[in-house]
Amino acid sequence: MKEAVFPAASQGEQDEEGAPLVTPATEQEITEEGGAPCKDGAAAPVAARAGRTLSSLGAVLRMRGVGSVMVGLVFLALLLGARRWIDLDASSLLGSKVNIGAGERRRHHSGNTTAPLVPIPFTCGNKTSRQPPKCPGIPAPPPSMTLAVPDDPAASCPDYFRYIHDDLRPWRGAGITREVVERARPHAFFRLVVVDGRAYVETYRRAYQIRDVFTQWGILQLIRRYPGRLPDLDLMFACDDPGQVRAADFPKPSEAPPVFRYCKDGSTLDIVFPDWSFWGWPEVGIRPWTQMLEEVRQENERVRWPERQPYAFWKGNPEGYRIRHKLLRCNVSNGKEWNARIFTQNWHHAIKNGFKDSRIPKQCVYRYKVYVEGNAWSVSEKYIMACDSPVLFITTPFQDILSRGLVAGKHYWPINREHVCKSIKFAVDWGNKHPEQAQLMGEQGSRFVREEMSMDYIYDYMLHLLTEYAKLLRYKPTVPEKAVEICTESIACPAQGLHRECMMNSMERHVVGFNPCTLPPPFTKEEAKEIADREAEVLRKVERMEG
Repeated sequence: MKEAVFPAASQGEQDEEGAPLVTPATEQEITEEGGAPCKDGAAAPVAARAGRTLSSLGAVLRMRGVGSVMVGLVFLALLLGARRWIDLDASSLLGSKVNIGAGERRRHHSGNTTAPLVPIPFTCGNKTSRQPPKCPGIPAPPPSMTLAVPDDPAASCPDYFRYIHDDLRPWRGAGITREVVERARPHAFFRLVVVDGRAYVETYRRAYQIRDVFTQWGILQLIRRYPGRLPDLDLMFACDDPGQVRAADFPKPSEAPPVFRYCKDGSTLDIVFPDWSFWGWPEVGIRPWTQMLEEVRQENERVRWPERQPYAFWKGNPEGYRIRHKLLRCNVSNGKEWNARIFTQNWHHAIKNGFKDSRIPKQCVYRYKVYVEGNAWSVSEKYIMACDSPVLFITTPFQDILSRGLVAGKHYWPINREHVCKSIKFAVDWGNKHPEQAQLMGEQGSRFVREEMSMDYIYDYMLHLLTEYAKLLRYKPTVPEKAVEICTESIACPAQGLHRECMMNSMERHVVGFNPCTLPPPFTKEEAKEIADREAEVLRKVERMEG
């Protein structure tokens, strides 16, 4: 889950229209802990968002000012199915050995995992030719693969997959016509069409840095990973930050244009898709997600949590973001210790030295990490979560696939944006006095991004989302006249430097020998109300403890 956003000037849009490759206001969101923001869309009132759709539930806790977390910390465990809240009094954990994550581990996939791996050919052909290589055929799936058992609970996808149903709900009844898709063109950076397992792209405008190319790259790897599984589809993708399709503009939701993008808020109807940085962000030295996780894991082993500096850490560029300027005040000032170490990133210097002073793993030397948005959602979220340190989230309404699965008090510690420094000081003081519980929270948050956000699940999320979307199309997709075919070879072979390296490191080289996880059903209205009511009750408890 995330928290409430106060975006400032829309620097992201300007950058995407052709500003220099690296600018202080945008790159900061990247290696502040490794991510870029989304932008803002006005936040809906808490009560209204809690009662609307399930996708808004995660924003309830994030939107409200959640003060200092109580002395008797409420750990919230969001379980599969009906979900239950588990209250753990702080004293119940002190002095006892905690079985961290017991019963939470999930078998990623089911099916015939002993089937031989089927390699996928990759060649760039004649290196002297200036012509892009031709796209090869799509390999067939192994005949030995078996279907996942539908009622096998171990084969079920993580609970946040249920938001796929919520994102597509506006078009469930009437379906999606070609006219409705065309209506999304003003928002889109590119149009992606898949016909008979082959992908085609029509580009409308240039995205900032590598967002569009690496998003397309991710979809191409999905096709390689699960050949023959992706149905024909036709979609519009927006590579800018904030949700733009306002629900209030469409009294009849089915008439809203379906726009895929990296995040949304409770007032928009955009369809959330994994961001490009899962396959790397070469402009700022960020490697593919699996590689970054391993680097962070090694750093976590090198500096264990009890030996880390007992403060909250954040590094980034605050210019243009009011909430980040608020955060700057949390450094030691006028003799006041707020338990925070906040650093301003000099991006010109960082670029010159190859981001050596901003490497994500090296930022895991503090006991607490601060997450704060820039324009909105930030890619930094997953990297911050991976450090085994409790994450202090400054509230924001923006939702991405990761934030929808997080539980306040279990995976992160909510920080009230109305009095940021006071909330951070209380959280750090509490954690340092209750190290076992604080360490547990850090490990649970880290475990979530490692296991529930593994690339296995990222690809499964994409497959299920695109499959469910394709079911709603009321026409047969055809290749647009101006579209060009794309494939792994056509993108990777011309690439150079770190761009090429990221692609090689994130390339799917074998057809998987197992089935994707099973998509769980939508949330029921009763589940939605139960979760919203319980989140609201937690907010009241926390606010009472703050006084």
